[in-house]
Amino acid sequence: MASPQYTIYPSLRGKKILVTGGAEGIGASAVELFAQQGSKVALLDISESSAKALIESIQKNSTQAAQPPWAPAIQLPTFYQCDVTNLDQLKDQAKKILDDFGGTIDVLVNNAAAAGSKSRVPSVGVTPESWDFDINVNLRHAFFLTQAVVPSMQKQGRGSIINMGSITWRIPSTDTPVYATCKAAILGMTRTHSKEFGEDGVRVNSIMPGSIATERQRKEVLTPEYEAKVLAAQSLKRNLMPEEVGRVILFLASDDSSAVTGSSYIVDGGFVGD
Repeated sequence: MASPQYTIYPSLRGKKILVTGGAEGIGASAVELFAQQGSKVALLDISESSAKALIESIQKNSTQAAQPPWAPAIQLPTFYQCDVTNLDQLKDQAKKILDDFGGTIDVLVNNAAAAGSKSRVPSVGVTPESWDFDINVNLRHAFFLTQAVVPSMQKQGRGSIINMGSITWRIPSTDTPVYATCKAAILGMTRTHSKEFGEDGVRVNSIMPGSIATERQRKEVLTPEYEAKVLAAQSLKRNLMPEEVGRVILFLASDDSSAVTGSSYIVDGGFVGD
């Protein structure tokens, strides 16, 4: 679990947070960090086993970790199982979470995404079926979950939505053309929604991570050759960790970023360089 040596945001204590894809990788780091802030977290993910392992880890650390005296009590997240590509299931779970949270979600983190082997084909190899898969798992759910959640934010006159993008379209990466297309669209959606919902006090921002050394990335992508290529491109000559993205998520969720909306934060160790 991430160390509590970093910033404690009083504005996040007791806030109701929904994180998609929250059982592994960047999402799991965000869930852990929100738990440390004393936030009430709904963890939405397809993997029950990964979610259970994460919650057990947070529970173990909540009793063993030496929290500083000013830190809030760690809140255990609640798991909601969902395949985000199934819109009916997604909307049902969004309604359940809203009901369980008393009708309010303060922060939505649209993090769920995948760029597995099915996505790693050149444009000439993309089929209508593979196109739909990538769009559904990387873009569509973020739009429709926002649609389901934002009315509760508008009603209370405040809220923060954080969409997970990627630098793949900025590099640009030719390895994952549809995934990169989705992540470019995330930025467009973020800017559009920031204008659309801003008059109701709802902030919408995105984060564009670079190559992050998640467990899945280490298993599936981060070969010595790939790592050498990444480190050669980065200004920081080390692997970037999920919690380093998670801490930016916390900032954008907190009142410390109260004037920030329509923005996109690059967390890539200087890979893109602009």
